[in-house]
Amino acid sequence: MFFASDNSSGAAPEIMAAVLRANDGSQRSYGGDDLMARVTAQVRALFEAPEAAVYLVATGTAANALSIALTCPPWGAVFCHQKAHVAEDECNAPEFFAGGAKLLLVDGAEGKIDPAALQVQLDRIGAGGVHSLQSGMMTLTNITEAGTLYTPAEIAALTALAKAKGLPCHLDGARFANALVASGATPAEMTWKAGIDILSFGGTKNGCLGVEAVVIFDPAKAFEFEIRRKRAGHLFSKHRFLSAQFDAYLEDGLWLRLAGQANAMGQRLASGLFSGNDAVSVHPVPANLMFADWSRGTSVRLQAKGAQFYSRAGAEGRERARLVTSWATSAEEVDAFLSAYAAQL
Repeated sequence: MFFASDNSSGAAPEIMAAVLRANDGSQRSYGGDDLMARVTAQVRALFEAPEAAVYLVATGTAANALSIALTCPPWGAVFCHQKAHVAEDECNAPEFFAGGAKLLLVDGAEGKIDPAALQVQLDRIGAGGVHSLQSGMMTLTNITEAGTLYTPAEIAALTALAKAKGLPCHLDGARFANALVASGATPAEMTWKAGIDILSFGGTKNGCLGVEAVVIFDPAKAFEFEIRRKRAGHLFSKHRFLSAQFDAYLEDGLWLRLAGQANAMGQRLASGLFSGNDAVSVHPVPANLMFADWSRGTSVRLQAKGAQFYSRAGAEGRERARLVTSWATSAEEVDAFLSAYAAQL
């Protein structure tokens, strides 16, 4: 009953097999391997973007921080949700790699930036001329840190406000596959067609051993990204082991099948948990990440039975728990948790 994080699951068998195959023989280093050429072609086809530049790194933090550094000057503001991963979970890496850019936190319910709140900040920043913080770029997260979903229309509405100020837009897609499965959108509809200029395309949370792609829809920025990746120490010499993962990930839609399993188990868990007994869902649950509000003591009792998840105190004698399903979560695992939950009521 492991629901602490989709980061915690192992790698999918197809991914591991691909890494082992890549171990045979020799390949050119630093991204010159044959598999990387296949990955680039696959990503371009999936996104309907024949000129997109595609680069691989090992972590989501590297993908996000390098993307932000590429699109924001050191004196600029990075407009992001107040609970965004880049704001709360990356140890100031975006500011560090951008050379001093400042994260500007924007309010919004359900983990999503409120357009009116964004407009207020866009109008305010830079108004003081040379003495003040300047506008830099905007970053969104999908699936959000609240487990909620931005539709392509919602993304387009926010990017339109940013682009009216001349700002580039980034999407943190650590759970990009989960967002696509939940929305039914295409990769293009969720990204460049909705105004996104650069994407962190996650793999690690969705069955890969450790790889994320950065997809740059403006090829004019490609070489600068290569320089920044190398300078930051994120260019792998044995790059083929990253390429092998992403090649297998995209082959025959594996990435969407893995996300589909994670989302289906998330829906199974949410349906059983939020059926009116005690637990209440804090946010809508379109995918595989949810927050439960339940009576105090519930977390300890469930953890004593072997369940693993993150929990903290809530308001008025309640507790709040975060539960995440993954590609490896089974129906039996979900049902065991639901039985344990029902038994302790």
